[in-house]
Amino acid sequence: MTAQHGRLTGRALLVLSVAAGSAIANNYAMQPALSVIAADFGVGLAPMTAVISGAIIGYLIGLVLLVPLADRLSPRVLIPGQFFALALSLALAAWAPSPDALIGCFVLIGAASTVAAQSSAVVGKFADARRRALSMAAISAGISAGILLSRFVGGLLAQWYGWRGALMVLAAFTAVCGLCVLPLLPTQRPAAQTGYFSTLCALPALVRQSEELRLRIGAGMLWFFAFNLIWVGLVVRLAAPPYNLNAASIGLYSLAGLVGLVMTRIAGGLADRFGNRRVIVCGLLCASIAAGALAMLLDHAPATLVALALFDAGCFTAQVAN
Repeated sequence: MTAQHGRLTGRALLVLSVAAGSAIANNYAMQPALSVIAADFGVGLAPMTAVISGAIIGYLIGLVLLVPLADRLSPRVLIPGQFFALALSLALAAWAPSPDALIGCFVLIGAASTVAAQSSAVVGKFADARRRALSMAAISAGISAGILLSRFVGGLLAQWYGWRGALMVLAAFTAVCGLCVLPLLPTQRPAAQTGYFSTLCALPALVRQSEELRLRIGAGMLWFFAFNLIWVGLVVRLAAPPYNLNAASIGLYSLAGLVGLVMTRIAGGLADRFGNRRVIVCGLLCASIAAGALAMLLDHAPATLVALALFDAGCFTAQVAN
């Protein structure tokens, strides 16, 4: 069946997976270029890490305020529209006249990048019921690949075109993603049972009533915090003496995280076989050991890459099981 009749085609799923990965990548792509951005504005490197915080805050806002729109609007309206909003936010960031303006733009970027989460919701609603789990896995793989490759691609773009040029390239690609998914998505509007504001008001009660949900939220929040803290700290350290690495070289370190992409496929099977709790504990234990090793091995690039690979693998394993 075609997308117009309320089902996602294989082609639509593939394009949506790539688009979702590219959307979430915008939250991380400029991390290797923080030192370049700081130098351009004539400020210290440490204050510019607020750019990353802005993206994270915006993403959390988008999860609360924008993702519920998947239950209200047609996918053909919602998904491309948010891609175009993300492209506009990236273009505004490229022209930011000050660090504060750039941070504000990254709040918008973070919020709009939740189109990746909305893509998962759309697949859950419209994928063939017999292949829904496989379809959801395809979107998750695209998102994971976007996160893991974002720093590498962002570092190269910043090295070639400068950080402002890199943002314009990302904006153009994001707009193309919006155009590509537009004709492939269902036009059917969800039959919402409750209003938008009623849905938002129900969220606190849902969290309050479910102890399991609170536990899962807390675990995911800590994983998200640790993952970003390690990578932002690494970027700041590698850009400073005695390393003085450029954006492209810093971005190369992110390739070690591709092991985490492999683990997203393995972790699901392990959780089915041994239970979620064991897989989560093992994943976080691996990530904790790797994080401790990074504190002592940074002077040795091969050892650092191995530690980063183990850290990302542990984090992604725990996240999938969670």
